[in-house]
Parts: sequence; structure tokens; C-alpha cells
Amino acid sequence: MKCLRIYATPDGESHFDEVELPTTKRQVHPDAVPFDVTGNYPASRVRITHIPAGMREVAWHTVPEPVLTIRLDGSVEYETSDGEVRHVPAGSFVLVEDTHGKGHLSRHSPDAQTVIWVSLPNGLELPPV
Repeated sequence: MKCLRIYATPDGESHFDEVELPTTKRQVHPDAVPFDVTGNYPASRVRITHIPAGMREVAWHTVPEPVLTIRLDGSVEYETSDGEVRHVPAGSFVLVEDTHGKGHLSRHSPDAQTVIWVSLPNGLELPPV
């Protein structure tokens, strides 16, 4: 399973890449067909945010800690300091790890949005088994 990632290099510039999340087929209920499930990632906090309609662009900013954002509705366009732009529709998730440097821009769709923020102190590093 792929996850879009925003990160900063030591020089403070932000970039995109994609992280491959390892999955295994699991049957989570006796009557269910097995499906792909990732490992368990330690999380320290979960926030649910409502971004009001009409909030368009958020200036260059960083995040205080690595967060996995899960967009329930609306969409956003992210721009990194290297000039690359990615459109993220509803139903997508993004690992945002640019905790230092210039940061990224967020351009929101004109509609109101609901986003779940999961703080991941170790990013998407799986703990040792």
C-alpha cells in the first residue's frame, strides 16, 4: 500500500515521495474474506479538524511532529519548496514529516473539509517484532 509523504531534507527544503507500507492478508472476522492490513504504528494523539469552507491557501508552514492526515471530504493541493505540486482528494492519506525548514503550502478546495490528524512520533517506522 502506498502513502504520499512530505518531508524536509537537512537543508530545510521540502519534497514529496511515496512510502510503501508493508501489509499482510488477515481475516479479521470468521465470515470475512482476508484483506490487506498494515502493521501497528504507535500513535500519541488523534485530532479531528474541520476546515471551514472558503479557506483557500495556508502560507508556508511545517508540522510540529510527524502526522498522518486522513482526508474524509474535500481536497487539498500541497506544494513543496522544490516547486512540486500534488493534488490529494477525499479518501486519501498523507504522511507529513516536514518538521523543520521552509515547509509546504496547502491550497484547500472551496468546500468545508474534515481531516483526521494522527500524531506518529516515529513516522511510519514499524516497531521491531
